[in-house]
Amino acid sequence: MLMKMRNFVPVIIAFVLLLSSCSDYNKIVKSTDYEFKYKKALEYYENGEYVRSSTLLKELINIVRGTSRADKVYYYYAKSQFGLKDYMMSGHYFKSLIKEFPRSEFAEESQYMVGYCFYLDSPTARLDQTVTQNAIDALQLFINLYPKSNRVNEANRLIIELRDKMVYKSYLSAKLYFDLDNYKAAVVALTSSLKEFPDTKYREELMYMLLKAKYLLAINSVDEKKHERLSSALDEYFTFVDEYPESKYRKEVEKFHSTTEKLLNYKSDSNI
Repeated sequence: MLMKMRNFVPVIIAFVLLLSSCSDYNKIVKSTDYEFKYKKALEYYENGEYVRSSTLLKELINIVRGTSRADKVYYYYAKSQFGLKDYMMSGHYFKSLIKEFPRSEFAEESQYMVGYCFYLDSPTARLDQTVTQNAIDALQLFINLYPKSNRVNEANRLIIELRDKMVYKSYLSAKLYFDLDNYKAAVVALTSSLKEFPDTKYREELMYMLLKAKYLLAINSVDEKKHERLSSALDEYFTFVDEYPESKYRKEVEKFHSTTEKLLNYKSDSNI
């Protein structure tokens, strides 16, 4: 029995301390001593108690508006939201800080954090990439505004990573039409992807799919569209082999070329 009581002592002490802490915090929340509230908010932030710091700081935002301390309250509120992993809200307040206090000592970091919050909220490549583009734009703006910042290298690294995701998204979207045998849509999507990201690491595969899509679209076309589409497929063949003469797809595309040439010659003979 004595041993059991001893085991419960630390739990009881912790519970009492928790109640005391909650009681103290509630007193701070209800307090009208804003200087004290500000001080405690920063203490909570430094201790990683972001829920408490953000609650106090959110109230202080309106209280300190127009004072020399206003930008600091914005800054730590944004940082508290970041600590809570609410990146959308954090980014919003970093952006508000920049707008309200463009000459603040926190402006440079805040500009970076706007982009970084978008970066952390960026979804997987299979989903809509609007947030990813927002992250790229914000980080590029940071680099333009603060080219000598020690965060520029990191911002550039993040932009490269984000662009790779955009490239992959474009590749997946174009490939989807191809895999679904929707060759007309595939031609449009593949052409768009290659135009938007000409240096993509998927270029050879995309160009191969574009050639094959044009070829299959052509041979399955109605007569009035077949000649034009066969000619387009033939042009795509020459573009592909000129850029990738040693391609792993070379054997297959030569078959496309042979069939296309025969069909075009047949159509020409038929029109004599």
